[in-house]
Amino acid sequence: MRYFFALIALAAPLLSAADAQFAAVQKLSGTVGFYDAAGKHLGDAKVGLHPHEATLSSDGKTLYASDNGVVWMTETGDGENTVSIVDIATRKRTGVIDLGSFHRPHGITVDPKSGNLLVTTEHPNALLLVDPKAKKVLRSWDVKGAAPHMVVLSASGEWAFTSDSNSGELSVVNVKTGVVRVIAAGKRPQGQAFSPDGKTLFVTIADEAAIAIFDLATMAFTGRVPTGKTPVRVAVTPDGKTLVYALQEANSVGFADLATRRQVAEVPCGGPTMSMSLSRDGKLAYTGIQEQDRLVEISVTDHKVTRSFAAPKGSGPDPVIVLR
Repeated sequence: MRYFFALIALAAPLLSAADAQFAAVQKLSGTVGFYDAAGKHLGDAKVGLHPHEATLSSDGKTLYASDNGVVWMTETGDGENTVSIVDIATRKRTGVIDLGSFHRPHGITVDPKSGNLLVTTEHPNALLLVDPKAKKVLRSWDVKGAAPHMVVLSASGEWAFTSDSNSGELSVVNVKTGVVRVIAAGKRPQGQAFSPDGKTLFVTIADEAAIAIFDLATMAFTGRVPTGKTPVRVAVTPDGKTLVYALQEANSVGFADLATRRQVAEVPCGGPTMSMSLSRDGKLAYTGIQEQDRLVEISVTDHKVTRSFAAPKGSGPDPVIVLR
């Protein structure tokens, strides 16, 4: 079965929920968009100003988007302080979580056991535990690093990892005890992804053209995979053999073999690649070309672009969220 795109919008005629295949965070228009299997734009759900990332609830029925409030993390403004709640069946925003004094939320993931959210914020530099049902912040941690970008949670639910882009560190937060440990990672760490067995974390080091390898057993970096220019997001194929990553300034998507720790292919995409996600079977990769209002599908097996979709003009699509 082939997997296709979905972006969220309210203006288009509403089709059945089963038609939506993917959601895309549309950073510039402040929306989330849905597309069907034919690449048809189904509509947009209006969220907060300049959303950056999104995650799905454990049951796959709800999408949570971080309303950052600025386009680029280099901007100095306070931005927004909310997370938008979007119902996937109706493709509408059904709620907003107020983060209070915590501004510019960025990375976001869900704890599948509790259903709570983990959210990074840039003003101040923090990691938040958020209850999406009660719509409140339960706890916050000072990550002790600058500009926490993305966040992932270990399979055990004990360890959260934030990539602190401005300070070049990985913050390791024990969400049970509250202990925070900061480990040097490299210049501008950004995207993160676990190996299928959950024992290894891969972290893109954007300004060093590499993906760092972090071992959870030793809580230490153990090696690197050289890449093309500016790796910003990464995914791991379900068999654990291949890294697939967005190379923003190279305008391409790269592939690396983990057995040899070498890049084996680089696929031109015609513009700055901002994100990376895989279809459920790992056969297709997706990236957003924000500056061109375009989404690109790449064959993981054949290392070639298979399709390109136009997003609404001025929407600025970034991450693609696979819905099914």
